[in-house]
Amino acid sequence: MPSAKVPSPVTLPPATHPKAAAAPQPEQEAQAPTPQAVPVLEVMGFTHPAANRHAVLHGMTVSFLFERSRRRSIGFLVGAEGLVVRAPSWVTLREVDAAVQEKGAWIVAKLQQFKQRQTEQFQQAIEWTHGAQVPFLGGTVQLCVLERGTPQAATADVQRLPVSVPPGASATQVREVAEAWLKKQARTLFEQRLQHFAPLLGVRWSKLSLSSANTRWGSARVDGHIRLNWRLIHLPVSQIDYVVVHELAHLREMNHSPRFWETVGEVMPDYAQRRKALKQAPMGLPQD
Repeated sequence: MPSAKVPSPVTLPPATHPKAAAAPQPEQEAQAPTPQAVPVLEVMGFTHPAANRHAVLHGMTVSFLFERSRRRSIGFLVGAEGLVVRAPSWVTLREVDAAVQEKGAWIVAKLQQFKQRQTEQFQQAIEWTHGAQVPFLGGTVQLCVLERGTPQAATADVQRLPVSVPPGASATQVREVAEAWLKKQARTLFEQRLQHFAPLLGVRWSKLSLSSANTRWGSARVDGHIRLNWRLIHLPVSQIDYVVVHELAHLREMNHSPRFWETVGEVMPDYAQRRKALKQAPMGLPQD
């Protein structure tokens, strides 16, 4: 994997913003009602790759695969890909939705367990030692671990993530310092992208907070407070921009209605492709 450029500061080209078509709608039987507006809306929930139906469970959007089967009752299966719901042909969609809501706490708990496990596996895959490659903006930076007071040698060909630690520091200490550096880079980049896209959407954001949640990419409040997961810094800027635009669009449309997706498309015509790429991110985090 090629090395990524370290933003200092991050300078990115402006995005084009011709209007785009609204997001495609699912088949009639699988179409879920538009969720009601709430004070905080998440860019993340849990999404099965073949999802054709949706529900809001405990404030979390869950997109699941619904199938008809020869079962005698409604069945629920939670796996690494997400939620699968199966029901016999004589059960109405209204009854299916009611059963999903009734089982909501169990479903969310199981989904969180799977995603937490995947997130831990992603973090453990990084060796927090000198010379390790750390995912950064879709590429990598090389972890440069130095004892405090040791000068850092500059290398033109390699982008470095500098970590200064006490002698004999553990891998956990190295990771904590490295993550502090990544969070600093994330805040700088997120602020720049918010400042770029907010005027294009005609909205104002009031505050940016970094999140470490394992269940959300981000959220937007009606007062303009935006929260973005700092782990987005591991991903390409195109996917980061999608999350930024998604959250800013909620300041105009506090829902996921066709009008919301039209708003996103005003400044990001290819949002569907970016959204798909985000769902395939190797971080184990739930998608919207």
